Amino acid sequence: MCGIVAGIAERNVQDILLEGLRRLEYRGYDSAGLAVLDEQNQLHRRRRVGKVAELGQALAETPLIGKAGIAHTRWATHGSPTELNAHPHISSGRVAIVHNGIIENHAPLRAELKALGYNFESETDTEVAAHRIAYYLDRGDDLLQAVQHVVAELEGAYALAVIACDDPGRVVACRNGPPLVVGFGIGEHFVASDVQALLPVTQRFSFLENGEVVDLRRDEVAIYDREGDRVMREIRVSGLTAGAIDRGQYRHFMQKEIFEQPFAISETLEGRVIEDRPLSPGVLGVAAEALLPQIEAVQIVACGTSYHAGMIARYWMEEIANIPCQVEVASEYRYRRHVVLPNSLFLTLSQSGETADTLAAVQASRDEHYLARLAICNVPESSLVRESELVLLTHAGPEIGVASTKAFTTQLVALMQVVLLLAQSRGADAAVMRRLRGELLQLPGLVEKALALDPLITRVAERYVERGHALFLGRGAFYPVAMEGALKLKEISYIHAEAYPAGELKHGPLALVDADMPVIAVAPNNDMLEKLKSNLEEVRARGGELFVFAEPGVALENGPGMNVIEVPGGSGMLAPVLMTVPLQLLAYHTAVFKGTDVDQPRNLAKSVTVE
Repeated sequence: MCGIVAGIAERNVQDILLEGLRRLEYRGYDSAGLAVLDEQNQLHRRRRVGKVAELGQALAETPLIGKAGIAHTRWATHGSPTELNAHPHISSGRVAIVHNGIIENHAPLRAELKALGYNFESETDTEVAAHRIAYYLDRGDDLLQAVQHVVAELEGAYALAVIACDDPGRVVACRNGPPLVVGFGIGEHFVASDVQALLPVTQRFSFLENGEVVDLRRDEVAIYDREGDRVMREIRVSGLTAGAIDRGQYRHFMQKEIFEQPFAISETLEGRVIEDRPLSPGVLGVAAEALLPQIEAVQIVACGTSYHAGMIARYWMEEIANIPCQVEVASEYRYRRHVVLPNSLFLTLSQSGETADTLAAVQASRDEHYLARLAICNVPESSLVRESELVLLTHAGPEIGVASTKAFTTQLVALMQVVLLLAQSRGADAAVMRRLRGELLQLPGLVEKALALDPLITRVAERYVERGHALFLGRGAFYPVAMEGALKLKEISYIHAEAYPAGELKHGPLALVDADMPVIAVAPNNDMLEKLKSNLEEVRARGGELFVFAEPGVALENGPGMNVIEVPGGSGMLAPVLMTVPLQLLAYHTAVFKGTDVDQPRNLAKSVTVE
């Protein structure tokens, strides 16, 4: 949610900041703005409601010239999406600030500042911080000192970047929750919410920890901790390039990421899974070999799509590793008392590694009696990775589309690797382990075959354009697959979609079924098939129209009210991964036909860094 880019250089920073905002569009936003300090140390600002392209048009008509600047894409929290509420906010014509997150004690601070004579133009909590920094500058602080004073007063989760006429040779930024990365150049330095925003200007980065403040000058970067002491931080060279987030031949990032799944899955398996050799515990970290045999239960905590991945893994964990497993939404886990089973592993899932609720759940787990914390994540430098003793990276590459696709399937592949490691540690049958490793290695090729269904699914999607609702059905491990399919459809096409265990139809949802309510079912060829067929007949008997994604051998025929799309077989226990792919394609093409913003659906953000 929201995106920050800021920097100081020997050249005009306008275009650098604007390109950074373009690269942060995936995070979700409703307005954008940019401010610079000119050669006379005066502040100039442009803000626009809507897309970064509209801000770019305004800057093309009337450019801003300055060598220090800040920029922002805003996802509205306090105050509606208007130009007055858009960032940057300016206090007294002297201080400009951009802000991610929520300042929880903004109301008393606002009242105090109003009493001191500061005038507020917006409804935002951000303007409180701008005026408060101006207050400390009025008292004689330099910009760094003013920001440090304000950080000590603020409550909540926030990241700030600030420039000021009083101290024009620097940009000061801080982090307490939402991520901030520092980019190092030659005679120029930057901060941003994400590495990707700065790839056109540098590949050398450091990551701020919570409570830290960074002081950027053209010739120096200084990082300070909560106590004001300077800290030294390793500079890392990113393997990503500026071209890593281009759409290439694809119309949308989501489409590109769906078709990248065979490669992403292969990368997540590379060097870890060999058919005739057990997995090495070392893939989770040096402590894993000693910890794995001690684990007697698993608690999975995640949000959104990652939560669905965890739900599928629960079936695998209990069936293959014979370990009890619970799965809970992170935003709920934080706020209740838990009974932690002895020797439990706390397992979290997050594409970005910056999901606020998941990070808070990790913090809460430290006061409970967990054996260790394991993170499955796509970003090696993320907060979640740094907070966890054990880590398994998914190697999916950058995922720009808000609706997660390759992050989901690579999370499932990583989860299966964890299940196999736990099963191995408990003496599982060697032949079963070899078969499962073989299924993992075959998966990229099977996903490639599933992607070949794209033209057929495109034709199916045309029939959804005028529909306002849809039901998704699945049984067992395929119920979470149905949940994920429903989530994808609602996220990007704005069609109301819900998922149910197929056996629950007669307990309520069947009342919704008629000719205008399409029902999408996932039908693996397993021991629950006959039960599922009975559920499908319940739909047909009520005049509903079925679209069934079925494995070979299911023996369902196309006919009135029955549309069968055959999905490649042979994936065994990994069939939930394979079945997900056509549901992603269905959601994607439906959204394209409806003309929605596929990569940046309304009201949503890619990285949810506030509660």
